[in-house]
Amino acid sequence: MASELQPPSPEALAALLDWYVANDVDVAIEEEAVNRLVARAAEEIAPEPIQRPMPPVFDAAPRAQPSLPIATARTPEAEVLAAREAAASAPTLEALRDALGRFEGCALKTTAKSLVFAQGNPNARVVLVGDPPGRDEDLQGEPFSGAAGPLVDRMLAAIGLSRAEVHLANIVPWRPPGNRAPTPQETAVCRPFLDRQIELVDPDYLICLGPMAAKELLPTTEGLLRIRGQWFPYDTGRRRIRAMATLHPSYLLLQPLQKRLVWRDLLALRAALDEKNA
Repeated sequence: MASELQPPSPEALAALLDWYVANDVDVAIEEEAVNRLVARAAEEIAPEPIQRPMPPVFDAAPRAQPSLPIATARTPEAEVLAAREAAASAPTLEALRDALGRFEGCALKTTAKSLVFAQGNPNARVVLVGDPPGRDEDLQGEPFSGAAGPLVDRMLAAIGLSRAEVHLANIVPWRPPGNRAPTPQETAVCRPFLDRQIELVDPDYLICLGPMAAKELLPTTEGLLRIRGQWFPYDTGRRRIRAMATLHPSYLLLQPLQKRLVWRDLLALRAALDEKNA
């Protein structure tokens, strides 16, 4: 049988106390030493437990989702085709104007204030088509109603015509923002309405005022100063008529000396009208 433990001798206790003193031990609390400063710091910086949401419970069989319609924008070709159909279905100029008012395939409509459709005689012998409407035309909704309007009246009066006797139109019926040139797509989508407008009027002569109108309506790629005063064929859809290009009245306000060129073109138109009347 093992003997019971004996208490340490005074000499052993004295030696232990000397060891404590040598190692700066002044308080004995637990069996093993604990650095409580480190333990407290760990408690202060310990993050709070994150409360994670419970995952959703799904049905064993997924439910069928209702199908939604997919919005698709029409291509440029589709817009031109829609314009042709709308223009061809208009039996009169009034119906054509209404069709243009309802047409949403040209972006110019969203920025313009007014639809600039036509002015003058619906059965005129002469149709004058100008470049895109400007600010004044956009505000008033009539072709050649701005600063160039009085000059147009004087040009017509010089050869015995008036605004009420001719038919005035523009290459596109809405003003491009900032008076910029219309894009090829904008011109292409408006062209069927202009062609139908000229077909319904069925004139004897077509006069293009300005480079954009000449480029779009005449079968040539030459510049305006090279082709002005020359006659070209134009198919109205009913018959072939004579077409000519000349300078735009707005250009003449900036370059008055060029009026002499337009005067020659106007005399050529007057001679053609007189020849047809004879």
